[in-house]
Amino acid sequence: MALVAVIPAHDEQDRIGIALAGLRQQTVRPDRTVVVADNCTDATEELARAAGAEVFVTESNRHKKAGALNQALATLLPALADDDAVLVTDADCSLDPEFLAVALDHVALGYGGVGGVFRGDEGGGFVGHLQRNEFARYARDVARLDGKCLVLTGTAAVFPVRVLREISAARLAATLPTGDGAGGVYDTTVLTEDNELTFAVKHLGYDVISPAACTLVTEVMPTWRALWRQRLRWKRGAVENCFQYGLTRVTWRYWGRQLLTFLGVLVTFVYLSTLVWALSTGGLHMQLFWLAITGVFVVERVVTVRLRGWRQMLVAASMYELVLDFFLQACHGKAYADALLRRKKAW
Repeated sequence: MALVAVIPAHDEQDRIGIALAGLRQQTVRPDRTVVVADNCTDATEELARAAGAEVFVTESNRHKKAGALNQALATLLPALADDDAVLVTDADCSLDPEFLAVALDHVALGYGGVGGVFRGDEGGGFVGHLQRNEFARYARDVARLDGKCLVLTGTAAVFPVRVLREISAARLAATLPTGDGAGGVYDTTVLTEDNELTFAVKHLGYDVISPAACTLVTEVMPTWRALWRQRLRWKRGAVENCFQYGLTRVTWRYWGRQLLTFLGVLVTFVYLSTLVWALSTGGLHMQLFWLAITGVFVVERVVTVRLRGWRQMLVAASMYELVLDFFLQACHGKAYADALLRRKKAW
């Protein structure tokens, strides 16, 4: 089995060296490493070549990451065998040394895609700290589910070549969303190409997994504004992927999660509204029932951040992370409104 690592990169001169170093440190190294330089205006190409990687330069790409990957895969896949594999990993990520060995073991078991479990890089101040806690909780959830995951995240994922070929053929046959209309593996019409690709893999009858040992570090959003844009794209993209595929044997669970999230947004709005009303009218009173419910939430915050150590567990008891919860609820509400009103999409 040959393994080709593909790294889409747009102006990543500050991070590309770290990503390539992570691949060199793998216990099972890629046979080829290809940096897909997409509309770069900095030294990404030169640094990638200096680090020993091949460089594929996109031509007239207007479809960002998905378009760049489609161009590269169109040239790479014909030279690969069905039992070969392709790693797609972002330029702002660094894989831990066992990632590829574990991923390839699972590919050999017949999985259609093997994703990563990520933790947040340093930096970003308070908003970066909140994301690192959030990612630690995600890693805990995936581990408790033995690697079962909803999405093969764009941070890093390994695919068998035969699956990528099946996706391309299914798009041409219109049994999957047609995407770019030319059999491109990635759908260039959506905001969340990783989520859509997961849907595609599952609709072809394959299972996906994110093993607990497939770990990596990814960059966190450094500001609230950047985080808002990222999560708005993620959430709206996920909603629109559900509409894109409709209600199927695969998507019903995703529709269920969207419904629960929507109800959560409504509950949060009602809760905050009643709290403001009580404070403004002087009617706020402590009740044992609600104190008990609050205690449950405190325990959940403490236990679920255990991967980050006892100090973070202790601090989490203050419930200071509610600021992120309310922020994400607002983001979800905006995403639902944008999708329903069909407002212009923005990457």
